[in-house]
Amino acid sequence: MDFRHEHKHYINYADYIVIKSRLQQIMELDRHTGEDGEYKIRSIYFENYQDKALNEKLDGVNEREKFRIRYYKDDFSYITLEKKSKMNGLSNKRAVTITKEEVEAIIQGDIEWMSKSKIALFVELYSKMKSQMLRPRTIVDYIREPYVFIPGNVRVTIDKDIRTGIMNMDIFNTELTTVPVGENIMLLEVKYDNFLPEIIADIIQLGDRKKTAFSKYASCRIYG
Repeated sequence: MDFRHEHKHYINYADYIVIKSRLQQIMELDRHTGEDGEYKIRSIYFENYQDKALNEKLDGVNEREKFRIRYYKDDFSYITLEKKSKMNGLSNKRAVTITKEEVEAIIQGDIEWMSKSKIALFVELYSKMKSQMLRPRTIVDYIREPYVFIPGNVRVTIDKDIRTGIMNMDIFNTELTTVPVGENIMLLEVKYDNFLPEIIADIIQLGDRKKTAFSKYASCRIYG
């Protein structure tokens, strides 16, 4: 299992303008962005009745995991089931494709089909939905502006307009009512493999801004 470094920083709008101008000079936009250089992400996160994923995040548990289903740009033709793992400050993500019909089945509680799947991640989710009582719990929406830099396999993203679906599980409803998790909150994320090139470290310097344990999922759980 390959793990990557992942650092997060709160930024304000002034920071955003400065960092964006720097990123545009050194890095390239992710090829999946639209003409505006960004795209929308919607995820639904799994949780159990004891709020296992939330509490482990808040308590800073060294080894933890969470499952989510995600799609981009309101496009239902490409949906992923993902498992995000954290260990010793490093992160790993496993992902497999899943159909709209399969997602709807899971949300409705029809999960026995996963136990017979040849896809290991489906079987694992099934097992933990049974043993840990995981269930789809919270919808998280945001707009992402992603940049890439090949040396070091670096990815720098700026997430903005972070919103939650307020206990509604209707993940495919593009008109779903959502609410912002805070006023003008932006999150700068830096992900890389073994090293962060100095040129990238320099352009994302933010003075007294410090790394944060901010979690889009945890922030959205304020609403349920």
